[in-house]
Amino acid sequence: MLHVVNRSPATSRVYQQALSGMAPEDRLLLIEDGVQGALPQLVRYYEGLEGRLYALKEDLEARGLLGRCAESVQVIDVDGFVTLTEEAERTVSWY
Repeated sequence: MLHVVNRSPATSRVYQQALSGMAPEDRLLLIEDGVQGALPQLVRYYEGLEGRLYALKEDLEARGLLGRCAESVQVIDVDGFVTLTEEAERTVSWY
């Protein structure tokens, strides 16, 4: 399953709901303001998701955050987003 979070963990607790709904093989994609969670000072909220945590490049660029992500976050573009959704049985958006 692919979980999509669009809010920053600094301003919303929606990340907690997403994490509690995740299975060990699920992936999490940060979009819109959620990409702030990819920053080194906020990525701690997503501990344990190494290799399964993604951030959308276009949203990072729009916020001036591209190149500032923690090493554990995989930056993907819109085509990568499409690939993740194709690989997932289901997609759940957390807003």
